[in-house]
Amino acid sequence: MRSDEFYMHRALDQAREALSAGEVPVGAVLVDPRGEIIGSGYNAPIASHDPSAHAEIQALRDAALRLGNYRLDDCTLYVTLEPCMMCSGAIIHARLARLVYAATEPRAGMVESRANLIDQPWHNHRVTVASGILASRSKQLLQTFFEQRRDQSTGGTISNS
Repeated sequence: MRSDEFYMHRALDQAREALSAGEVPVGAVLVDPRGEIIGSGYNAPIASHDPSAHAEIQALRDAALRLGNYRLDDCTLYVTLEPCMMCSGAIIHARLARLVYAATEPRAGMVESRANLIDQPWHNHRVTVASGILASRSKQLLQTFFEQRRDQSTGGTISNS
């Protein structure tokens, strides 16, 4: 099996796709127990006109369609940013074995930053969590995106470097 860093790099590739599309650069990949990537996605709520089109949801949908099952037992989700409330619920309902995320999300993160919705006694499923994998790279993509947005709103030019 490949390392968490390997799969997080694949999630970062997805985040760069989101950045190229003008979306908040968050990416995700879903890995089965054999180590195969079975789902991927990036943030696309603007382009899809879908408020639920977060990277995690996109990756879960992709994998579920490929497998023909909404239960994704024993799979691991790699995502570049701490999941929100909606995505945390979807992770539990999909019955993932493990969640690995890069950067924390101080405003809306629901795994450790604002609350811990993943590990609550009333859930009928437990998800193992790891964080901080390639966090600085994820944060850099997010900073680049928001700097570009600020430049656009103030009339500045956007640098491609």
